[in-house]
Amino acid sequence: MTQRVHHTVVIGAGFAGLGMAAGLVRAGRSDFVVLEKADDLGGTWRENIYPGCECDVPSVLYSYSFSPNSRWSGVRAAQSEILRYLGRVADEHRIRERIEFGVEVANARWDESGARWHVRTTTGREYVARFLVVATGALHLPKVPTIPGAESFRGAQFHTAHWDHSVDLAGKSVAVVGTGASAIQVVPQIADRAGSLQLYQRTPPWVLPRRERLPVPRTALGAKVLRGLTYCGAETLAVGLNGHPALVRPLERRALRHLRRQVGDPALRATLTPDYRIGCKRILRSNTYFPAVAGPRTEVITERIAEIRPHAVVAADGTVRPVDVIVYATGFRVAGALAGMPLVGRGGVGLQQRWLRDGIRTHLGITVSGLPNAFLLTGPNTGLGHTSVVFMIESQVRYVLAAMDLVAGAGARAIDVRADAQAEFHEELHGKLATAVWSTGGCRSWYVDAQGSNHSLWPGFSWQYRMQTRRVDRGVHELF
Repeated sequence: MTQRVHHTVVIGAGFAGLGMAAGLVRAGRSDFVVLEKADDLGGTWRENIYPGCECDVPSVLYSYSFSPNSRWSGVRAAQSEILRYLGRVADEHRIRERIEFGVEVANARWDESGARWHVRTTTGREYVARFLVVATGALHLPKVPTIPGAESFRGAQFHTAHWDHSVDLAGKSVAVVGTGASAIQVVPQIADRAGSLQLYQRTPPWVLPRRERLPVPRTALGAKVLRGLTYCGAETLAVGLNGHPALVRPLERRALRHLRRQVGDPALRATLTPDYRIGCKRILRSNTYFPAVAGPRTEVITERIAEIRPHAVVAADGTVRPVDVIVYATGFRVAGALAGMPLVGRGGVGLQQRWLRDGIRTHLGITVSGLPNAFLLTGPNTGLGHTSVVFMIESQVRYVLAAMDLVAGAGARAIDVRADAQAEFHEELHGKLATAVWSTGGCRSWYVDAQGSNHSLWPGFSWQYRMQTRRVDRGVHELF
């Protein structure tokens, strides 16, 4: 078996993995490798190439603070722009030469005697490293619903994350399943092209109008001020989402005004009106979604899909609608994105086994007791419903680098968070989540798993997370 030895192995070359690689370079640590299963970098921004794909947070916040981008073309950055930006960051920090593409990790096992991680790939190569950083992201496992008869469908069917650009939608009867973040972007792009559009809606989203003009700062200082003001404005939403629902009611009124202005039909407007608190599902922004939905070629169907036939979709009320193409805009399996990661830690106990036994538990969403020298980026409960996750990624990268420095400074071989500290963090975290809108807002969303637990979001301000991760508390760790 071919074996390579490094100080650090990073799994994944998306936003988190590239941020970690840049952090290592900036810290003067050159002995690392990034393993990427695809043939190019970019993660979710490489894979999601559906029409209209863009980031749904302000573009001014969607870049690393150490490498700001002044080239965004709009308030919300398009997929192609984000991918180019990530490529530029990789080139500026000479990261590409440290990425091994087409390398898929099969498993990783902690060697207790040697205090090293042994990372094995599907091709049989083995990488040995003191530190392991898992940066595979949360948005990489498409969630496709299991619908009776789907395998019999004779037309094209695909998930938005695997968009088939060879399929010409012109004049076709298209069914879009789902009304979340991807649907709100793709529907306006295809509604006029398709002959007819069937939109299958489980629950309507809250949709706010979006600002289209992007302020263009004239100086670097102006860009920094704009970023700071945008960040502070976004942070105010966290108050309403976390236990103070009265503070988001003005947003609900604004969204309802937006709906009234864009949809004249009272019956359709009622169908598109949410019956849960704003923020319970991801808040969406669009000036084109409602006009597309209200267009003459679009039909909104609220009955669940009971069956798919070779050339049709059958709703629960028995209505049979002929269809040529089915698009699943059904999001990702966020809760299970890391649970299946084959990481085997101390005592030969794997991550999945630990989480099945104890529930999904981490410390700060970064470390797991029993997995020494291993770090998760964008791990459980580090997502955000109000601002850019890039801020969280940078906080985590700083924490990982600080942990490495602590091990080196103590003359130790490894660091492992204590189980009692992890349990205390878990209880405090979920105590806060119990009063947050995702638990009390009256909806079902991908933020919450089938057991009713939220392992996706951080309950509070992002700056609070930055403060909690500003240093590694030696007292809650075992160094050995």
